[in-house]
Amino acid sequence: MPAFPRRAALASLLLVLVSTAGVTPALAAPDDGLRTTGWVLPSTSPAVIARDAPGLDQVDVVGSTLRADGGRVSAPGRDALRLMRRSQAQGLHTELLLSSYSNRLEDFDPRAAHRLLSSPARTRAVARRLGAIVRSQGWDGVNVDLERLQRRDAGGLVRLVQQLQAAMPPERTVTVDVSAATSLRAYRARGYRLRPLGRAADAVVLMTYDYSGPTWTGPGPIGPLDWQERAARAALAVVPADRLDLGIAGYGYTWPRAAGGRTGRSLTVAAARRLVRADGSRARWHRAEGEWSARLSDGTRLWWSDARSHRLRVSLAERLGLRGVAVWRLGSADPLG
Repeated sequence: MPAFPRRAALASLLLVLVSTAGVTPALAAPDDGLRTTGWVLPSTSPAVIARDAPGLDQVDVVGSTLRADGGRVSAPGRDALRLMRRSQAQGLHTELLLSSYSNRLEDFDPRAAHRLLSSPARTRAVARRLGAIVRSQGWDGVNVDLERLQRRDAGGLVRLVQQLQAAMPPERTVTVDVSAATSLRAYRARGYRLRPLGRAADAVVLMTYDYSGPTWTGPGPIGPLDWQERAARAALAVVPADRLDLGIAGYGYTWPRAAGGRTGRSLTVAAARRLVRADGSRARWHRAEGEWSARLSDGTRLWWSDARSHRLRVSLAERLGLRGVAVWRLGSADPLG
């Protein structure tokens, strides 16, 4: 997932048991084509899931956070459980998302992730805990979203996915989110060994967005189409297409004029349109990037990805033969239903 709007484990069997037993089969695509997954924050109204359900196959609920010590995780609260129940009532496969995001840092915590992934004891403990939560609360699986990783973390991430698979019944799933890159070397530098991840996980989800953002680049597209295709093709060199999902942005960013020291923020697709309309400005569609931009009268620049952008990414995923697409996030993106 992108940075949160400042702006993701029980008694483990020996790894040899995982390899000899085989990996869990990848989730099959629906009869009518791609699987569509929607990520959702616990603060989101359950009505959003009901609204978007006709366009979804799966929902991943942000509900468990890795603690700073790297050896413990939080249990889902009432809001996350409410969303799980609503999603499952709609007949949607529903995973619990484990995130390394830190409210204190207002960013993902690389130290916590490294403490987890560098320690077999901690990965076992976290796998046990998550497995127990999944079984006791009725989740359909776990989505692993650990970001800002480094090369040294790659082996530990594979181990965590394997141990989560071993910790849960075979019908439960484990998916893993991967920050997009355009070469296998760059993926490895970001802490992802894609070949073993593709074998261990039910699906590898490429976070093909946040190419531009107000605190790390100048104004630009959230996830330009050509970059997304290059990222997917690089991953396809070692990950089977039926285990790979393409991430789609359903949000935008602002880049205020530098005067005053302000920084930009994330905003929903509807909010981006409102800002442009209230300012009397005009939005511009960028065909090559497949996104919208606008410049407000005070100099603020906006880029966002909407339903039209979504359709182009779906077409790209179909052309590449991918398992599905994944949207960050429900409640911010245009309605999917």
